[in-house]
Amino acid sequence: MNNALAAVVSDTQGAVVSSENSIDVSLNGKFTQGALLRGQAPVGAQVFLNDERVPTNGEGKFVVGFEREAPLQQTLVVKGHNGEAWQRTFTLEKREYNIQRIDGLEQKMVTPPAEVTARIKRDNINVANARSGNSNLDALFTRFEWPAKGVISGVYGSQRILNGVPKWPHYGVDIANETGTPVYAPVDGIVTMADDLYYSGNTLILDHGMRVFSTFLHMDEITVTVGEKVKQGDKIGTIGSTGRSTGPHLDWRINLGKMRLDPQTIISGLPNAD
Repeated sequence: MNNALAAVVSDTQGAVVSSENSIDVSLNGKFTQGALLRGQAPVGAQVFLNDERVPTNGEGKFVVGFEREAPLQQTLVVKGHNGEAWQRTFTLEKREYNIQRIDGLEQKMVTPPAEVTARIKRDNINVANARSGNSNLDALFTRFEWPAKGVISGVYGSQRILNGVPKWPHYGVDIANETGTPVYAPVDGIVTMADDLYYSGNTLILDHGMRVFSTFLHMDEITVTVGEKVKQGDKIGTIGSTGRSTGPHLDWRINLGKMRLDPQTIISGLPNAD
């Protein structure tokens, strides 16, 4: 590992840059499990992460992500037109996740009754479809802003134990505030879902381009419709407590395709900051 990359990894954020063999590559973000990183390669170059091809757009931009329990050793390779190659192996920061216990939920929201199984299956299919696109938008390369003001009450990666039953890890960041608190688009996007789902209540999904999507759960009101284009800072709804929720909050999630990533790896500060 070169010294520049080592320095980046040690503070878990920054850019990897190299001009060896006439290939200039940058990779920006937090080098940690659960992170979304944004990169730039020469136009037309091929990018591989651990031997898997990474899509690029017409400008050479690309996105990579690392799941909650991703292996710590990662290798990025960029191949140019004339056979030249750029390669870096780096080590992700290992994360420790919180365990959260939530008691007092209605049993049907912990173990849903059989009569809603079909609805849950349909909800899952609709969410997958809403996140299945690979648009040519590149709004995700814009600086993200917090979608709402409030207090962080839940974090990515923590596992919830509901009424004593271990459930899937939490894959978003929760912003708690009063019902009706405005929710805004963190960057530009296109609405691909605006629906009431069994678990997540009023749920909104925005496509930011290149298989990166924001999902907003438990909203009280959604003020945009499917197919609508929104700009960063546009109001898209309000905080609520719909679906399986113990109080008003916004659960904001980031996906790279099917990969569930941590929104706090692409944003700085706190949602209650001025």
